[in-house]
Amino acid sequence: MIIVVEGPSAAGKSTWIAAHCQPATVIGEAPGGLAPDAVADPDGAAAHWAAISAARWHAASQAEQHAGLAVCDTDPLKLHYAWSLWRTGHTSRRQWHAELTATRQLFAQHRLGIADLILVEVPDPATLAARRNADPTRRRRNFHLHAQLAGPLRDWYHAVEVLDPSRVRWELPATGIPDITPGSRRERTGTDAFDSLISHLPAR
Repeated sequence: MIIVVEGPSAAGKSTWIAAHCQPATVIGEAPGGLAPDAVADPDGAAAHWAAISAARWHAASQAEQHAGLAVCDTDPLKLHYAWSLWRTGHTSRRQWHAELTATRQLFAQHRLGIADLILVEVPDPATLAARRNADPTRRRRNFHLHAQLAGPLRDWYHAVEVLDPSRVRWELPATGIPDITPGSRRERTGTDAFDSLISHLPAR
């Protein structure tokens, strides 16, 4: 199985993973590096971020093959970030569609997919702020922007849940990774899976 732990900044993702997951199975967040400017070169920026997503999905697939399980600290399918920026007016339709096209190409090539299980924690704004203030060891750049994206993030995973209810759980369980069997889930990858997910997103 590939499991994703997701939520806004200060939701407790990394803390939960450290407490409940074997380090060998964990795929951490990838540094973004120097990306092309998304305004001046939306296609170049989209290709840059798509490549990072594909690399993380490949690493998760490799960990799954070796250990039977991979746990991703944030979703390799990070298209939700561009979609959330667009929904909140922080990026243009042109930039959103560049990200959409680049990600769909990865699904067509089976280089990116939808995880088997996604554990989503979206605390209220006051809780996020309190957790951020209680941890001075982390800079949490763009915290206020990320807090604004919590609503669209929830909408994104509601769309995944409509696509396949067994894929999403709205908590980080205190007892650790849930004891579940993958069963007959929908396909992880391919353009049919991708297009179906996008079709379930709410209109802007």
